[in-house]
Amino acid sequence: MSEHDHYFTAQPASADERRVLRVHLAGREVEVETAGGIFSPDHVDQGTRVLLDHAPAVPVTGDLLDLGCGWGPIALTLALESPAARVWAVDVNERALDLVRRNATRVGVTNVTAARPDDVPDGVRFAALWSNPPIRVGKDALHELLLRWLPRLADGGEAQLVVGKNLGADSLQRWLADALPVTVTRTASAKGFRVLRVS
Repeated sequence: MSEHDHYFTAQPASADERRVLRVHLAGREVEVETAGGIFSPDHVDQGTRVLLDHAPAVPVTGDLLDLGCGWGPIALTLALESPAARVWAVDVNERALDLVRRNATRVGVTNVTAARPDDVPDGVRFAALWSNPPIRVGKDALHELLLRWLPRLADGGEAQLVVGKNLGADSLQRWLADALPVTVTRTASAKGFRVLRVS
């Protein structure tokens, strides 16, 4: 599998391809299903862990977005921490979306909607957007992705992005500040990753 395949693989994993992991999310141990053909199928990847460890409290209500959700560690955390909010888990990978749905059921949350980008209604505005964005899709595709979703933050909404320092976190921070009418602040730097707050 090439390094790009996991972004675009369409088919959900069959039962014999899925495997169960025990992971720590939202202060508790939970069991989730993962499979090959998605991002970080064997664990909560380091960047996502840095984001979850350093992001601020989750808004209690409103629409929350996990952009590029994979099997769902960010979406599940948002849903567990804010059961009255509506969490959108967005990905282009059908296998990832299927796993998020399964994992929401496994951990007992009913406030997660797993959706492809075009299936999120245009009128939805997000109180928070958390993402470990798919840097490896290339700069142009990444910029297009962020230009599509960051303007959909609600008034007072914030995005939390985690980006590897060696994968261009600092240049992305500068680009965001130039490309959009936003304030971009580095709020954490750990284990080779930066957490950027976009408001």
